[in-house]
Amino acid sequence: MANSSSSQGTNIIQNHNFAVGMHSWRPNCCESWVVSGESGDSYAVVTNRKECWQGLEQDITSKVSPGSTYSVSACVGVSGSLQGSADVLASLRLEYQDCATTYKRIGITSVSKERWDKVEGSFSLSSMPNQVVFYLEGPSPGIDLLIKSVVITCPSANGKERVDRECIAAGDENIILNPIFDDGLNNWAGRGCKIFLHDSMADGKIVPQSGKYFASAAERTQTWNGIQQEVTGRLQRKRAYEVTALVRIFGNNVSSTGVQITLWTQMPDLREQYIGIAKVQATDKDWTQMQGKFLLNSSPSKVIIYIEGPPAGTDILVNSLTVRHAAKAAPSPPPIIENPAFGVNIIENSDLNNGTNGWFPLGSCTLNIQTGSPHILPPVARDSLGPHEPLSGRYILVTNRTDTWMGPAQMITDKLKLFLTYQVSTWVRIGSGASGPQNINVALGVDNQWVNGGQVEANDDRWHELSGSFRIEKQPSKVMVYIQGPASGVDLMVAGVQIFPVDRHARFKHLKNLTDKLRKRDVVLKFSGADSSSLLDATVIVKQTQNSFPFGSCISRTNIDNEDFVDFFVKNFNWAVFGNELKWYWTEPQKGNFNYRDADEMLDLCKNHGIETRGHCIFWEVESMVQSWVRSLNNNDLMSAVQNRLNGLLSRYKGKFNHYDVNNEMLHGSFFQGRLGKDIRANMFKTAHRLDPSASLFVNDYHVEDGCDPKSCPESYIEQILDLQEQGSPVGGIGIQGHIDSPVGPIVSSALDKLGILGLPIWFTELDVSSVNEYVRADDLEVMLREAFAHAAVDGIMLWGFWELFMSRDNAHLVNAEGDVNEAGKRYLALRKEWSSHAHGHVDEQGEFAFRGFHGTYDVTIVTTAKRTTKSFVVDEGESPLVVSISL
Repeated sequence: MANSSSSQGTNIIQNHNFAVGMHSWRPNCCESWVVSGESGDSYAVVTNRKECWQGLEQDITSKVSPGSTYSVSACVGVSGSLQGSADVLASLRLEYQDCATTYKRIGITSVSKERWDKVEGSFSLSSMPNQVVFYLEGPSPGIDLLIKSVVITCPSANGKERVDRECIAAGDENIILNPIFDDGLNNWAGRGCKIFLHDSMADGKIVPQSGKYFASAAERTQTWNGIQQEVTGRLQRKRAYEVTALVRIFGNNVSSTGVQITLWTQMPDLREQYIGIAKVQATDKDWTQMQGKFLLNSSPSKVIIYIEGPPAGTDILVNSLTVRHAAKAAPSPPPIIENPAFGVNIIENSDLNNGTNGWFPLGSCTLNIQTGSPHILPPVARDSLGPHEPLSGRYILVTNRTDTWMGPAQMITDKLKLFLTYQVSTWVRIGSGASGPQNINVALGVDNQWVNGGQVEANDDRWHELSGSFRIEKQPSKVMVYIQGPASGVDLMVAGVQIFPVDRHARFKHLKNLTDKLRKRDVVLKFSGADSSSLLDATVIVKQTQNSFPFGSCISRTNIDNEDFVDFFVKNFNWAVFGNELKWYWTEPQKGNFNYRDADEMLDLCKNHGIETRGHCIFWEVESMVQSWVRSLNNNDLMSAVQNRLNGLLSRYKGKFNHYDVNNEMLHGSFFQGRLGKDIRANMFKTAHRLDPSASLFVNDYHVEDGCDPKSCPESYIEQILDLQEQGSPVGGIGIQGHIDSPVGPIVSSALDKLGILGLPIWFTELDVSSVNEYVRADDLEVMLREAFAHAAVDGIMLWGFWELFMSRDNAHLVNAEGDVNEAGKRYLALRKEWSSHAHGHVDEQGEFAFRGFHGTYDVTIVTTAKRTTKSFVVDEGESPLVVSISL
């Protein structure tokens, strides 16, 4: 075998080159020993492997700390009956107390026989597990794994990241030249400012955390000024890169401010793009680590990475910057939850039979038990729990409230299980004396974080149903639930608090039955035109080629340069919405400077693949989303700009977008209404309809479906829509964005039921779910897709993206950055397959073939002894059986 030397540095692996046999190493359910090579050095042989995951491991718990980044390099080989090559993986096993073990892939390499190769990567830990085990695994069963050396480097004695010459050797693929400034400022430049090299600053108070030098970007007059390096030609398209930097700030009396890493690209046609990679709150007290990822879909002619962000006059200090291929994360293991106790209330003394036992006042308020609350469960809880004992009629009266957060509280730390979705349900009421509507919230204090368990607005003296949900995905040390919200001095009443884990899969059977009734139809194929004797018992093969229900996704202009993205998109979606490219701040970033080119190219792609499109959005009512030049206009000029926007956009694209979100998020913003009066919203709808009568005009807002935001509860949305209609607005559809956490089916369905009374089509317009664990994310997605598809008021579902690094939320993607479909993506594909009909059989004596299928387009193939014929037909909506005559 050809030799390959291992990297050098402060190695945390004991016996890294097997010089003292198997000391500190342990085989994982297999056998191992050490042999001496021809050159006198040693290597380990891992044999008798029955599974791919069997290999060699070492406990490194005491050698690692959270927040640091560790580089890994292992010299490996394979032996045995092998044709071609075998994969070898470097991985971590992370074991947490009272939590499922998790696995993290560090790196992977393909190794051939008769040679040594390197498996490399890096890892960091956001929190400290009880045990961290490093191991090597991968080849097929029966193949021996050979390990020559293992090096894990970079943490210094104080546990902070060391980035030195050994750690950033050429072998670990850092594409940044002179990353720690030991070659002065070579390869670096100022971006609109000057840069300087230092070994210390501020009379020796600021020194490098690693290496000998750091750089400063000084004399900055704009926030975008900073330090940069051109990396043109060093990046590969469709390859995910991880970026790490050590930064701090200095001067101008700013002690803490945002610092960010940005990638600027320019295409051969001079089109520019800015990609935000990472952002952190940096201080003038210590070095702060930044980390982020990015991917290029195309091949730019020029690429520059730079660090920017602080206000003018504040220096940016940079100790190191690395950009390297991002190691693929190991797939999440499915969470194993023992005894989930679905439907069992975890709240102690919920019925208040024992007074206030289990409850305590948060703050200086007073708790008393009274009678007179409802005896029935809130409706949404009944949907989840089914038949249940009546409530006691007792409630907690909270008085002497001197702050909004005061209310009844209970500790539930030991009653929660990780990764379970909990539904929250309670009756709440406010006392007299409130000056207006009061928000009431079930909140959870999870260590030092606030988690929303549900909210409702109370504006009278009746009992209100409060519903919500939550999920905990990291082991907390303390969890407290409390009910809060009304203004100080307003009494609060709470009855029948229920917090229980939801068996979401148990509801799916009910949803499948609803779906079968709603989305399928009986079909009878009647064949004619052939000899009856040859038709009898002829084989019939029915295959659905297109489901007529809209399943769409958000896309961006850069996505369509990636053929892998486009391939997945056109195969698995039939509608599209543009993430930014139709928004006003994109099409007219400066007054009179128009950019319709991106939207035009995206429309062309959709048209070429038969994909329908939604127009998002004509206006955005949230002031922070309105470009500065529009905000600066006086009212007369603003009205003119609004009319110009309507005329320009809808005239240009008349008949090309099936829908428009006319004025996005009107429940959460009021910029245009505040400046131009209440009539402006209705005028936007009426003008848009006049300019493009073929497009359905939608309202669109978020947190409508999840019970966590009183601003956008279904009742408020209904009131807004009715008000628009009374002013003559041709509202053609209701958009529910669907950016949801820990969804619970009955809560979502209840919101749809309420909105459904308006008789307008409802679309989920921006659906995404988020969980670190891909299996939990898949369950969340399945809940939302099944609820929507089974509800008669829902006419379409749009995902807010599916590809990693191109979504607005972390841990929401279905496809990883480099094209691997994860568990959530597999669940989506499985549901699409479930909702596609196929049938086969034989023609009966009446010359017919019957089946039941989803609405959409079909091909039917009829095979007789004489010939094979294929015809197409469409199954549309209808309650009676569809009879399709097919002439042969």
